[in-house]
Amino acid sequence: MDWTTIDLSEKPALHDAAARLLMDAFLAKGNTAWPTLERARQTLDECTGAPNLCLGLLSNGTLTGWGGLRPMYDKTWELHPLVVAPAQQGQGVGSALMQALEQRAKALGLIGIVLGSDDELFETSLSQVNITGSNALVEMQRLTNLKRHPFEFYQRCGYSVVGMVPNANGKNKPDILMWKDLTVA
Repeated sequence: MDWTTIDLSEKPALHDAAARLLMDAFLAKGNTAWPTLERARQTLDECTGAPNLCLGLLSNGTLTGWGGLRPMYDKTWELHPLVVAPAQQGQGVGSALMQALEQRAKALGLIGIVLGSDDELFETSLSQVNITGSNALVEMQRLTNLKRHPFEFYQRCGYSVVGMVPNANGKNKPDILMWKDLTVA
């Protein structure tokens, strides 16, 4: 595909489209993290504010996806969010965005990216068991995808599961923590 990577902080004319993409893509999956355009716009405004990094991908002038990085630690930043238009999913947009974000992160001197991949829709094996302190590590090792949860996409991009927060979003709705070492070629 022929995509153009843009810095969304420099393209305010695309902010409405980016906010709508965030809201629509998550609602299409049944996720209400951004139930209104106003909430999606607030997240976009945070992502495009300094010192954060917010990149978009254009295809024939249309925004097909975008993602943001924000400081979490000195040399490791957090990916939040990553969104791809539902019609473009599975076509390499997400992978291209991840590569662009990682290249920019390296240019900033970062050595890692961390992300949380919430399982709010009971899409992984972690949502099917009661996670306690004594079984958390075993259940993470048994982690399987039940319904196209994005953690496997991130694994294909080189990210490793490094932890989880049980019940982060409600009973049996964990946040799967993932990380990538940007110093490894």
